[in-house]
Amino acid sequence: MRTALLQSSGRPGSVAENLKVLDAAAGRAAAAGAGLLVTPEMFLTGYAIGDGIGRLAEPVDGDFADAVADLAGRHGLAVAYGYPERDGDAVFNSAQLVSADGTRLANYRKTHLFGRFERDHFTPGGQPVVQAELGGLTVGLMICYDVEFPENVRAHALAGTDLLCVPTAQMHPYQFVAESVVPVRAFENQMYVAYVNRVGREGEFEFVGLSVLAGPDGVARTRAGRDEDLVVADADPGFLARSRESNPYLLDRRPGLYGSLG
Repeated sequence: MRTALLQSSGRPGSVAENLKVLDAAAGRAAAAGAGLLVTPEMFLTGYAIGDGIGRLAEPVDGDFADAVADLAGRHGLAVAYGYPERDGDAVFNSAQLVSADGTRLANYRKTHLFGRFERDHFTPGGQPVVQAELGGLTVGLMICYDVEFPENVRAHALAGTDLLCVPTAQMHPYQFVAESVVPVRAFENQMYVAYVNRVGREGEFEFVGLSVLAGPDGVARTRAGRDEDLVVADADPGFLARSRESNPYLLDRRPGLYGSLG
């Protein structure tokens, strides 16, 4: 499945402007033959917007979801996007996947919150593996810091995830995660990982870009630089199947030895 990665911080604080950016990117991605477009973490509102997070947070089926479903349908491609989700008094750092016909397929709440900023503004999610079927692949959702916990990604591997979409707000000086950790996660878990970052300075944070689609061989299929960009590459189920046949990591596990890690 051809997958497009939108590396952009959009217009922090303006959902209307971010929807315009997303609409334009969806048009470019569809023209390039993509079946899926993935955005960064908290793309629809901005990340470092302080109390604006709570003010702009919406339910999973709110106006944000309707707007993204509409543009997905118009452009004929699925979209995985980051946004703040409100559920009663709780606000979650969430990512939602909608299909090319606008159907909501999956919604994930970030389980591992990074730093005081996130702990001050969000409630952690409690479901580590969220998946949907899309274009012949099992697509999983995760957000930024979550991918740095090997147990999290391994849980997806054991549940059959083929393509893990990771909307991200990766900041300086942690660029080694994009450069090194993500390709290793893809290799050790035999999956594709689409890691899609914000870029530039926003509030107190400097986002490093370097969005990447890594394959199960640990090789980047495409990688963005440090500027706003839209990059496209294929998640090939045939290559994935062959890679899983030749790489024994998942078959050679000995779970009985790992109980003490819990």
